[in-house]
Amino acid sequence: MAVKQKERVVVEGHELTLTNLGKIIYPETGTTKAEVLAYYAAVAAFLIPAAANRPVTRKRWVNGVGTAENPGQVFFQKNLEDSAPKWIPRATIHHSDHTNDYPMVNNLATLTWMAQIASLEIHVPQWQVDPAGNPLRPDRFVLDLDPGPGAGLPECVEVAKLARSILQDMGMDPVPVTSGSKGIHLYTGLEGTLKSEQVSAFAHELARALESDHPDLVVSDMKKSLRHGKVLVDWSQNSGNKTTIVPYSLRGKAHPTVAAPRTWRELASPTLDHLDFTEVMKRVSTGKDHFAPISSRHLPPHGEDEDDGGTSTGGSGASRRGTPGGRERVVTVEDRLSKYVGMRDPGKTPEPFPASSSNRDGGQAPAARSSEQPKPGDPPPPGGIFVIQEHHARRYHLDLRLERDGVLASWALPRGVPETPDRNNLAVHTEDHPMEYANFAGVIPKGEYGAGTMTIWDRGEYTCEKWREGKEVIATLTGQPGGGLQGTKRLALINTGDRWLIHLMKEQPGGRKKPAAKVAPETKPPPAVGPEPMPAYTPMLATSGTVGELRGGGWLYELKWDGIRAIITGTGSSIRLTSRNGNDLTATYPELTDRKCWPPGDFVADGEIVALGKGARPDFGRLQLRMNLVKAADIERVRASVPVSLMLFDLLYDGGTDLSRLPFHARRDHLAGFAGKLPGGCPIHLSEVLDHDVDDLMASAAELGLEGVMAKKADSRYVVGRRSRAWLKLKLEQSQEVVVGGWRVGAGARSGTFGALLLGVPDGDKLRYVGRVGTGFKDWQLRDIMDKLAPREIPESPFADIPREDSANARWVKPELVAEVAFGNWTGPGRLRHPVWRGWRPDKSPSDVSQPN
Repeated sequence: MAVKQKERVVVEGHELTLTNLGKIIYPETGTTKAEVLAYYAAVAAFLIPAAANRPVTRKRWVNGVGTAENPGQVFFQKNLEDSAPKWIPRATIHHSDHTNDYPMVNNLATLTWMAQIASLEIHVPQWQVDPAGNPLRPDRFVLDLDPGPGAGLPECVEVAKLARSILQDMGMDPVPVTSGSKGIHLYTGLEGTLKSEQVSAFAHELARALESDHPDLVVSDMKKSLRHGKVLVDWSQNSGNKTTIVPYSLRGKAHPTVAAPRTWRELASPTLDHLDFTEVMKRVSTGKDHFAPISSRHLPPHGEDEDDGGTSTGGSGASRRGTPGGRERVVTVEDRLSKYVGMRDPGKTPEPFPASSSNRDGGQAPAARSSEQPKPGDPPPPGGIFVIQEHHARRYHLDLRLERDGVLASWALPRGVPETPDRNNLAVHTEDHPMEYANFAGVIPKGEYGAGTMTIWDRGEYTCEKWREGKEVIATLTGQPGGGLQGTKRLALINTGDRWLIHLMKEQPGGRKKPAAKVAPETKPPPAVGPEPMPAYTPMLATSGTVGELRGGGWLYELKWDGIRAIITGTGSSIRLTSRNGNDLTATYPELTDRKCWPPGDFVADGEIVALGKGARPDFGRLQLRMNLVKAADIERVRASVPVSLMLFDLLYDGGTDLSRLPFHARRDHLAGFAGKLPGGCPIHLSEVLDHDVDDLMASAAELGLEGVMAKKADSRYVVGRRSRAWLKLKLEQSQEVVVGGWRVGAGARSGTFGALLLGVPDGDKLRYVGRVGTGFKDWQLRDIMDKLAPREIPESPFADIPREDSANARWVKPELVAEVAFGNWTGPGRLRHPVWRGWRPDKSPSDVSQPN
């Protein structure tokens, strides 16, 4: 059907003449102006809230966008042309040397007019204007993840996840937008309290932090020469004079792609790509706007107190606030703890509660170090106690708490205490905590606020140099011997406007003499504390590495034991073994859980269960015979023929003391003393630290037929449940953990079992196919494997991308069983070359399987 070339329409009471409706705007797809107009009409209800009250700069392609080889001419327009209809909303912005009248897309009529004149791309700043046209402070924050040569959307997704993790720790949940060009934009909402330069400075700091942590993936410098194979985190678009393409805008590319808001689930898809206008029209037809949390200014909590004005986000004690009648009232300790109490249920969490809060019917404020409230104008107190706690919650972080006017002013430190003055770490101010929290360590139950394990990283006394309420704190903290601070540190907490940073001062104690007026007149004794409760530990995980990564000194070496990891928990009468994914192994290995084989007292140790084969070498294949046994009779029957041993390599808790925050060399000293008390005749041994050249150790490991060598930083602390590059696995043979997603039916000698197992690694909610393994199986394993696979059979493939030739004659299973294979190398398409079966990994779940390096 022929398209009209001209049409008069009335849009929201405004008459418009639409011309050249059949004109081809996108030659490579044949997309016409009529289709462009139809698209913008379809997305108007979503685009307008994202652009409203923002001055618009436009890119126009009067003669179409052209092709990839021959792009059309583009006109970049800021000022509203004289011929523009008078009813178009506009904002007059006064620049340093000129004034511009900018259009604002506040209604469908304006959006239709822009499409009619081929203004395909609509760009807006991160700020709005008020009804008088005056610029407001930014109400959104954006990071532009721009891939350099050799990088693409997959790398942008990886950086987006890293940035999201940091922002979520700060109470912000970003919305991703595939830009329609190359990369991804990440948006979060702001409260509109900061200047553009403050937001830009925060974005720059975040970009630098990502680059520092991931230098092989991220760059924050705009120089093109630095960007090959990396993703530029462009922080500059938060500048007050910069603009970003508005979500739902078309792009002036060869294909009509769109800056499309996405979900994080979509970003996990291996087939993620930019969306064109037809796909976006289908999406908006459902009525779902993924950008609504930003465009509707639904703001996430930032951790500040939500009270009547005049207060700050800083840790303050009793203070004076205005009341509606103009009077002032003193804010008590109980006032300051009301938020803490309101977020917790004393019947469900072991965290301490102020005595007057648990019944909520009045009473006195909890006791503090001083019951007297400061008078207006009094100088700040000289200091007090502090505690830094490790919080193994949804995301690991440290919590810094400083005594202040009867409570603990608190900040969460997503990236910990900075180790050098050259880098500031993010700090997130949280609710004040009661003084009793200084001694708290325990497990906050799942489902409760802050669920996870809390341990004490360090504590002691601090002296206060400066406490500017809500703006700046400078203090010198003196921790315990062996604590995480490793002595005395002078730190500053700085509020940049909307966010706090923690900074390690260049001038440290001992480096210069502090003014006498800023030193506490007397040192108070540290609070009396009893034995620390035994925390819940999950294993610290090592990272695959190479000998070439062992730069500098400070590394200690052990042989790598080819077995399964176990946390050993000893109490007065029992020994419990737990796998790295939390499974109870106690009944499976009774020879390791005889209480008489262990020193008395409570302890937690870390080690590896191994089965020894020829030449007393660890044999993972033999260990398979013990792994899956559950019946006592079966365990006892196989125990004689396949004995196991336990190699101890770390001690985390002993004699009422949490050792995990000590450096590794100190923990090894404790472990040596612990191992010296092991009774003889039991299969429990100390994994020795070897004082040899690492190349010689690797050669010896190869001669002995071992898996490799473990290299551990001597000063590394035990990071519970996290993978760290302070521990490196130096393997002689490549191996890969995989998830079994199916099997190919066997023939000949394997008739009735399988010919090969089909393997994958998790990628979103699917498996990425990495190949098939058909060798390395012992006869007894064939039937055992089939017994595991048959009950898990499903009708459809769990793989996202398995080739047709490999899926022929295949049967599929639920992707929940983890195995390990050895292999030669990776092929170009990401397949395992010559994989050989090593065995099941019942100690691991699919979520533990990492993508290949």
